[in-house]
Amino acid sequence: MINSSFSSLDWSIFLAYFAVLAFSSYWFSRKKINSSREYFTATNAMPTLAVAISILATSQSAATFLGVPEFSYAHNFTLIGFYFSSLLAVIFVAKYFVPRFYEIKAITVYELLGTRYGESAKKQAGVMFLLGRIMASGARLYIAALAISMILFLDISLVHMMVSISILLLGALAYTYFGGVKSVILSDVIQAITYVSAGLLVVFYLYSSLDSSSIINILQDNNKLTFIDTSLDGKFSIIGLLSGWLLLNIAAFGLDQDMTQRVLSCKDKNEASRSLILSILFTIPIVLLFLSIGALLFVHYESTEVLQHFEGEKITIFMYYILNEMPEGIRGFVTVGAIAAALSSTNSVLGALSSVAIEDLYRPYKLNKDANTDESHFIKTSRNAVLLFALLLFGMALLSYFWQRYAELSLIGFALGVMAFAYTGLLGVFFSAIFTARGTAKLVPYALLGGFLTVLVLQPYTFGISLGFAWQITFGTMVSFAIMQLNSRGKNE
Repeated sequence: MINSSFSSLDWSIFLAYFAVLAFSSYWFSRKKINSSREYFTATNAMPTLAVAISILATSQSAATFLGVPEFSYAHNFTLIGFYFSSLLAVIFVAKYFVPRFYEIKAITVYELLGTRYGESAKKQAGVMFLLGRIMASGARLYIAALAISMILFLDISLVHMMVSISILLLGALAYTYFGGVKSVILSDVIQAITYVSAGLLVVFYLYSSLDSSSIINILQDNNKLTFIDTSLDGKFSIIGLLSGWLLLNIAAFGLDQDMTQRVLSCKDKNEASRSLILSILFTIPIVLLFLSIGALLFVHYESTEVLQHFEGEKITIFMYYILNEMPEGIRGFVTVGAIAAALSSTNSVLGALSSVAIEDLYRPYKLNKDANTDESHFIKTSRNAVLLFALLLFGMALLSYFWQRYAELSLIGFALGVMAFAYTGLLGVFFSAIFTARGTAKLVPYALLGGFLTVLVLQPYTFGISLGFAWQITFGTMVSFAIMQLNSRGKNE
């Protein structure tokens, strides 16, 4: 039974947050942008701390905001191992990838493949990123809108879902369209402060409402305080964290333009590397904060039967708590926290998609036709691309809405894993480009496809093979890398 709808206090907090968004989007976008490089990299002038916080915010989402507490509620704290794996990954990316990106003054990470294997390799990697990211981020946008519609309107009707999706996209466009990556990075600082503050408020309220003397005992008695998975086949086992999850994080922080666009906005490779490492050092305590929410919710509902469903949708325990028990005021603040988490990932993906489409695909084509095309054309086209990708994400989010209701196969589960399918191919190609003298442009599409198909074959819904996700990433990367090693002739052959 849902507790109540938004109160006047909740709506006041909600509207105040959007007033801050409106003012800050105007303030961050005042300076005129003179080139697409400035639009996409802020002419390499962003401060390290702001970039680190932006990377942190981009790596989070509404699904993370609501999903991390669900993990500790249902299991324990071993999810934190994933973020220590992330720390190892960003150290690796900072040492081997970032210097190469800055050496060629890259706007997108796929330019590295262009210098190593030729223009076709850059374009193929860029297309794979675009397709995977539209599907994955569109599905992620749907999940965020689902949460917003539940809280704001107490239903998930099509009209209210469209309104919720529009709220998130308009908030993201307010920063991305006018100010480019500089505006996005500065806005991410606001979003990060907002959703972390919401998490702190919930922890304080929950802790105050419980018998503090019994919290630790209840969690210990139910094995909820385990931080390290020492099993051989656990989801976040040490073996998995040092293999597939490590590879996944290397790809996410080093090969996914959605994340690395921020890294490429720093002054030099050293500041870029520091921003990456700082982002994970900041992320670890924040994840612990949200894991603590799940643990406290376990204590809160210890002797209560909880049906985690809403209009046929399975919801997280945190969402159940928000809908049924969270008091007014706090509910409004937590809602803007979820929106902030969603905005920080949505505005970043719009800029990333646009940068790859314009710099890797459109610019070479346009300059080949008219070498005298000026930068004002590319700035206008970049902004138009941002609008186009906003519409595509809106369409993908709506497709996810209908698919969830009428299809037996979960599009959401598949779409959210698409980037992992793409990552294996990209990892194999990039490892070949950076660490070997082998591979050719002709092998790149086969390596990208080989990694994707390997992961697809290892899915339980394909041939019934039950293999952990970490092993899927590992084998997919190995196949892609092996394909790239089949030839050692020149870069453009």
